[in-house]
Amino acid sequence: MTYINKPILHHPTLQKNKVGYTRRDYEGRISTLCAGCGHDSISAAIVQACWEMDVEPHRVAKLSGIGCSSKTPDYFLGASHGFNTVHGRMPSVLTGANLANRDLLYLGVSGDGDSASIGLGQFANAMRRNVRMAYIVENNGVYGLTKGQFSATADRGSKSKKGVVNNDSPVDLVGLALQLGATYVARSFSGDKEQLVPLIKGAIGHGGAAFIDVISPCVTFNNHGGSTKSYDYVRQHNEAVSRIDFIPMHQEITTEYAPGEAVEVQQHDGSYLRLRKLHQDYDPTNRYAALSYINEHQERGEVVTGLLYLDPLATDLHEALNTCIEPLNSLKESDLCPGESALQKINAGLR
Repeated sequence: MTYINKPILHHPTLQKNKVGYTRRDYEGRISTLCAGCGHDSISAAIVQACWEMDVEPHRVAKLSGIGCSSKTPDYFLGASHGFNTVHGRMPSVLTGANLANRDLLYLGVSGDGDSASIGLGQFANAMRRNVRMAYIVENNGVYGLTKGQFSATADRGSKSKKGVVNNDSPVDLVGLALQLGATYVARSFSGDKEQLVPLIKGAIGHGGAAFIDVISPCVTFNNHGGSTKSYDYVRQHNEAVSRIDFIPMHQEITTEYAPGEAVEVQQHDGSYLRLRKLHQDYDPTNRYAALSYINEHQERGEVVTGLLYLDPLATDLHEALNTCIEPLNSLKESDLCPGESALQKINAGLR
């Protein structure tokens, strides 16, 4: 794996935002993901959203777990705080950091394997506790780093790279987020930048737990096992002196469609994904209506995208715990040790 920095010199005519940064200032290292990966499109959308919101990079804390998706924070906001946790543990580490310093903007990046399998309990508690964060799942339905096994979000009946059929029911993270109490829930497609950028901006500016499920095609493990042009078929019918894996170059999958419309997006393997964008009259303030709407269209084979639910009066974990406003690392000794009288007052309140 190589880590290559982008040139630090910028063209003097690049447009700056209100805090004096160009869009290039929000980028990170050069991506090492497969060419055409939807995750890179999500990184570009995060860069665009932060630049448009005039976010100061040093005010952002980006955290991730393990997987292709969890590599992506290295590809955006290179001047921000960052922490790569162990598999599935991003939400608890982010919760601790958030409680210690509420002045930062918290961005959690995860994948379907990281959040819907080993990290499902972590995901659930971050949502129900309403930790103030923008939680983005880059959802491709496979474990990309370990060669394409099904993740917990893979659709029943889908095929793996080797042609194995998935017989398990998928975990719907959007449905779970709604049931668990998340106060901002959205779904989008990595190639729909026009929709994704505003959703990310809304999540960053939200006052509670904001969750976005982004469908992100995997260019390497989407090929059908029964195809004569699949990698496995070629290996089985080719007498070679060595086994060499090759990942072909692919174009990024993009799409544009109007609110209320449905569109079929062809994937790299030739299959189709049917997306339906919410119509303009949709009411996102009814949690149970949102669940019903998602299930109704899921039965039609459609994936609903857009802002599915929003609680305009959302509170966060700090308000629930009545924490101090000042970050813990800024408290003085007199604040941390206020004396015996303060301790007696606390003890009296617990009797």
